[in-house]
Amino acid sequence: MPPRHRGSSGFRGVRARPNGRFYAEIRAGGFRLTLGAYNTLELARALRRDGVAISTATAAARHELPDVESLEEAEFLAPAPCLVDDEDRRRHRQVQRRIAIAEHDEQLMRQWRAQFPNDVDNTDVFFADLRAQRRSNRRHRRAVAEFELDNPNTTWAENDPRWDDIWTETTSDDE
Repeated sequence: MPPRHRGSSGFRGVRARPNGRFYAEIRAGGFRLTLGAYNTLELARALRRDGVAISTATAAARHELPDVESLEEAEFLAPAPCLVDDEDRRRHRQVQRRIAIAEHDEQLMRQWRAQFPNDVDNTDVFFADLRAQRRSNRRHRRAVAEFELDNPNTTWAENDPRWDDIWTETTSDDE
């Protein structure tokens, strides 16, 4: 029988990540039970060993965790299992792609701001003008609605949505 494959850390079920952390998991059948990523190899090994003992619910569970009196208590103290399947992997890849796109966009925006500082100022001025124009439009709509309210010969129906403009706030704080 060929020897069992060991992870990049040298221990079965524990793999070293490029960022220096250690990833622990238990594989059984076609499923993978993720125990998490840890800062030290010893912690990942211990949690994997305890996870195997708890998951098998053998006498080894009492041996590995002497302070735990029952399987229920051991399951409560153990990290929550995360069953990884193809859908989880797909979702994870999708999230990672979106994060990479967002980080790339932020990097490009930093470069653009550094290269074109005048455009940043122009953008700020543009949006300030846009806010002022919106405030002006709200003020105008409110004035028209108040005029129609005072006008006895108004042509607006009772359920006309333009009546709502009477309660529109027109302070300079509005966005």
